[in-house]
Amino acid sequence: MSENVPVRCPACRREHVYAAPSYPCVCGAPVAPVLDRSTPPVPVTHHTWDEGWVTIRCEACGRTDHWPRPELGCPCGVLLRVPVTEPGADGDAGTSGADAAHSSGADTDESPEGGAHEGSHEGSHEGSYEGSHEGPYGGSRDHSGRPPRKPRTDRADRLPAAAIPLPRTAPAPRPAFQPVVIRTARDAVTAAALYLRWLGYRDIRRADQRPPSGIGLAARGIVAQVDPTVRPASLRDVECLWLTAMTESAGCVYFSLAGYEEDARVCADSLGVPLFVLDLTGTPQPVNSLADDLIATGD
Repeated sequence: MSENVPVRCPACRREHVYAAPSYPCVCGAPVAPVLDRSTPPVPVTHHTWDEGWVTIRCEACGRTDHWPRPELGCPCGVLLRVPVTEPGADGDAGTSGADAAHSSGADTDESPEGGAHEGSHEGSHEGSYEGSHEGPYGGSRDHSGRPPRKPRTDRADRLPAAAIPLPRTAPAPRPAFQPVVIRTARDAVTAAALYLRWLGYRDIRRADQRPPSGIGLAARGIVAQVDPTVRPASLRDVECLWLTAMTESAGCVYFSLAGYEEDARVCADSLGVPLFVLDLTGTPQPVNSLADDLIATGD
């Protein structure tokens, strides 16, 4: 749980008690930025996409990802950006134990030449040849007179079973999605970005091509459009998103706050565009079967 810190508004001098919101990492652990007590908050006069996100490292699994930057609205009307400490923002505060062991040379598995592990590995097999007829290579010979085959010591054999990656057909289970309550258009964009990250997409950013309406998001292999208006998405909106995804050679997904017109839903089914509706709790609800398939498979 994040720590409560005092935050004083520089405009009205009113002091607030603020705790940074925490978000779930893909490993299930809560992630929250570490607030900087020594730096005063900064009033926000203009929002930009890059300034709205901060890089945080998960202390549980070590994953580094982008999360919404802490902000606080004062009753006087000023929006305050709460500063975070550099170690919490950059994710470079330390090195994990596995990385430290590797850099210090303790992990002798990585050495392809003779190391502590390889020597012990070969020594464990020498006793198995005792009592047999030894050849010129120090090992037993089979009936053909050839020296024995040296046991394989490639990396795949020496890795523990848990370190071998699972096949693509057995994805790791995802934790439950933690929504963000939608009060503003920016909250809708944040909810969609968090949902895409929950599905498994990384490095979510503002799309290079601006859509005709709403906000465009992009990640590796997918382009998303978020429509936070009270107007249902139209046929043209869906077609424009699909054409943008075609030029990027990527998939696409649409998030709408007010739903979709009937011809837009029919077009999305024919073009293969998953449709979601954002409810006010911040949880995207699937509209068509393509959205259900995206939830089931993820990235």
